[in-house]
Amino acid sequence: MAAFSNHRLVFTPPDKGSFPIDHEGVCKDLMMKYMDCLGRNKRENTKCREEIKSYLDCRMNNNLMAKEPWKKLEGIKMSAASSISNGIGSTSQKNILIGCTGSVASLKIPEIVNKLLKHGNFCVKVVATERAKHFFKREDIPETELLSDIDEWTAWNNRGDPVVHIELVKWADLFVIAPLDANTLGKLSSGLCDNLLTCVARAWNIGKPLLFCPAMNTKMYEHPITSTQIATLKSWGYVEIPVVSKVLVCGDKGAGAMAEVDTIVNAVIDNTTQR
Repeated sequence: MAAFSNHRLVFTPPDKGSFPIDHEGVCKDLMMKYMDCLGRNKRENTKCREEIKSYLDCRMNNNLMAKEPWKKLEGIKMSAASSISNGIGSTSQKNILIGCTGSVASLKIPEIVNKLLKHGNFCVKVVATERAKHFFKREDIPETELLSDIDEWTAWNNRGDPVVHIELVKWADLFVIAPLDANTLGKLSSGLCDNLLTCVARAWNIGKPLLFCPAMNTKMYEHPITSTQIATLKSWGYVEIPVVSKVLVCGDKGAGAMAEVDTIVNAVIDNTTQR
């Protein structure tokens, strides 16, 4: 897991004969049932949903993991299992994860979320970088869960605790990054993962659609490195939703503005119904 602060995590080995984390063995039997289930099912988590839920509930109820983050992650876990069992090509509800970065185009996040929710077949969550949160407020998307770097850390206290970016990768049927600013474009094309959004992207299953919507000033967009970085993402199977030319917020005119909201929403719909 990527580090988001300078705080060093120090792991303490369990006492001899004890179970890792659960030193009193309160939830050991439930953990063993879960491990046995994995062994019988070739380590397919989707076939052991009840076992892992019982085990994690035990840990939560006995103060062996943070309660609030688990409540948040519980919904992600159960939705992920449902998504896997239903398959992305089915007509059931699809889980859409929106990533947004530090571009002024993040102002459009509430509009994107609202239009996806109105579609009626999408469950939506938003992952925002710290800079992206400068452009909209949590109350702008009241019906949608908003996650950021702090959620990664508050959900994790000990070995075996849920890791937010991994749970989100399992949960989501489609990941759309809108907007993708120049900074994060550079990170993704280089494999860097220093925040929740880039960790999700690094762990993303390339068998599932990832859409990205570049957004930056014209001068940044026209820099030679930009086309190279976009080409790198596309070489992995990621789908570019190209920029448009217009008068930018800063007053400059040219290419680099994020695609229109309707274009993005339609691309999400197309990529969840054609697979």
